[in-house]
Amino acid sequence: MSSTSKQFGKSTRSVPAASEKAQKWYPAEDESKPRKVRKVQRSWTPRQSLEPGTVLILLAGRFRGKRVVLLKSLDQGVLLVTGPFKVNGVPLRRVNARYVIATSLKVDLSGVPEAKINEIAAPKYFTADKAKEKAGEEAFFKQGEKAQKKEVTSSRVADQKAIDKALLANIKKVDHLASYLASSFSLRKGDKPHEMQW
Repeated sequence: MSSTSKQFGKSTRSVPAASEKAQKWYPAEDESKPRKVRKVQRSWTPRQSLEPGTVLILLAGRFRGKRVVLLKSLDQGVLLVTGPFKVNGVPLRRVNARYVIATSLKVDLSGVPEAKINEIAAPKYFTADKAKEKAGEEAFFKQGEKAQKKEVTSSRVADQKAIDKALLANIKKVDHLASYLASSFSLRKGDKPHEMQW
């Protein structure tokens, strides 16, 4: 039996030598190591089924199960969609292309102002307004008393109405399209999504 190992029954336990023991002193500050950044932005091309005017089914998020109309494909796999708001309550919003199912149904986008869509598609449109002043103690304690409701700006309401006005006119031309968009999508027991035709 060696000095570095002890046997107890069938198991063997190795004891580290004096030179291999853990250090008793460590540096106070961590040594800075250079970070390796390998993130490369690749150009994103949308699926063939994701064309403007296509009716999509949202699979995640607050409005999951809702049917929406695709207005434009943005950068990095993001899509600009609308309900329209008057039909199913989905406002102008961005969604990830991975969490949508594209259906074979298309809505005519003629008459929808393209300049307005391009204005909404700008990255600055959806960035949240940061609070200029830090909240103090009073604001912290008032927070629990009454939940602050997020207010929608009048410019966003005007943009929503401008897009929906032309879109609703085209939707009303097709029979039962408004009721189809208003209905929610769900799967029941025994449904096989991979065999469904969208």
